[in-house]
Amino acid sequence: MKEVDLFVIGGGSGGVRAARVAASHGAKVMLAEEHRIGGTCVIRGCVPKKLFVYASRFADEFKDSAGYGWTVAGASFDWGTLVANKDREIARLEATYTGNLDRVGVEHVKSRASFDDSRTVRLEASGELVRASNVLIATGSWPHPGDPIPGVEHAISSNDVFEFRGLPRSIVVQGGGYIAVEFACVFAGLGSSVTLVYRGENILRGFDADVRSHLKAELERKGIRVLCGAKVTSIAPSDGGYRVGVEGVTPIVADKVLFALGRRPNTSSLHLDRAGVEVVARGAVKVDRFSQTTTPGIFAVGDVTNRVNLTPVAIREGHAFADTVFGGRPTAVDHAVVPTTVFSEPEVGAVGMTEEEAVASLGRVDIYKTTFRPMRATLSGSGSKSLMKLVVDGRTERVVGCHIVGPDAGELIQIIAIPVQMRATKSDFNAVMAVHPTAAEELVTMRHPILQHGIEPAAA
Repeated sequence: MKEVDLFVIGGGSGGVRAARVAASHGAKVMLAEEHRIGGTCVIRGCVPKKLFVYASRFADEFKDSAGYGWTVAGASFDWGTLVANKDREIARLEATYTGNLDRVGVEHVKSRASFDDSRTVRLEASGELVRASNVLIATGSWPHPGDPIPGVEHAISSNDVFEFRGLPRSIVVQGGGYIAVEFACVFAGLGSSVTLVYRGENILRGFDADVRSHLKAELERKGIRVLCGAKVTSIAPSDGGYRVGVEGVTPIVADKVLFALGRRPNTSSLHLDRAGVEVVARGAVKVDRFSQTTTPGIFAVGDVTNRVNLTPVAIREGHAFADTVFGGRPTAVDHAVVPTTVFSEPEVGAVGMTEEEAVASLGRVDIYKTTFRPMRATLSGSGSKSLMKLVVDGRTERVVGCHIVGPDAGELIQIIAIPVQMRATKSDFNAVMAVHPTAAEELVTMRHPILQHGIEPAAA
């Protein structure tokens, strides 16, 4: 029986980082991935999605250019070209990931893996057993299929979107989170008729209320039909497409139906019970602050733990695990300040507390907020507006949250996360010289709060 210091189950971003760093510390490492090295983010998630986002934005670029004197005649879009170019880039990235493993001596096999016991892993493709001093579970998550409604088998998940043979003329997207909103914008930008259906009161649950309202208005302005407080009740084939029943409205005819209803930890085939590994809600692996499971020597990182389900978080957790176990540097990941972005149109960027969270935990909170028409829109004629908002602890002046809706929000929030992480105050922001003319200058020129929570009104 083969023996290793570390066996990694899952070849996504977190697993690959952990394997590489552990090997660099001198560990003998083996990794099993049943699909393709790179995992959800590289193969069927963040990376191909961002490429599709870029593609979807050119229509507005062409339209806006007219106000600046350009004439763009005869522009057309070819879905096949986009998909072929995307496939080529994903193959390049997969080869890079694989090459990085090879360079540090990580043995990797194409196979599903599961536990035989707490120290033995079985490779399902060959039946081979591997003895491991440590095992890392990094199997990520899988799309939730939705309720068992009539015709649910006709719905597709985000895993299938990148393999469409052609651009759908119309699509119904059910869901209100990152994936649903992003794909609604992608297909609308490429010319599809889009209906977004979400059972909650507003899209992007968990984001700041102002962000949610602002983005919903922007989506509707761009022609996306947004139905909140509703859900798909049936899907039936009809004239080459589907007749989609939706609560409270006339059935919708669409070429495709996409269910983006969140993702669940991918643990069902691991036989965790054989290893004594405890799971919690939704099948997530229970871990401590060092990613240690309830069984000594077995660890888990990334979406499979259902902590903060973002690729950079999985990478950080994987690196911290390897440094802790093999590098002699115990490292716990701080999940308190995690910047994130939604690649909608316009983009959303957020870091730190929402207004609602700050009021609930701090009591006294100052809100700085502005909405404005981006300078680019002044000649293009676009009606789009941007939102920038700072959430400030009213007692210490610390900036505890920043929320942006507008062009390049993802790029901006990455930078703003640095002073938020460093516990910068509103006075620190005020002391920074503005760069003019930019949208980002609004973050350092908002001088007076528009709202103060926890302040007693002045006596008459």
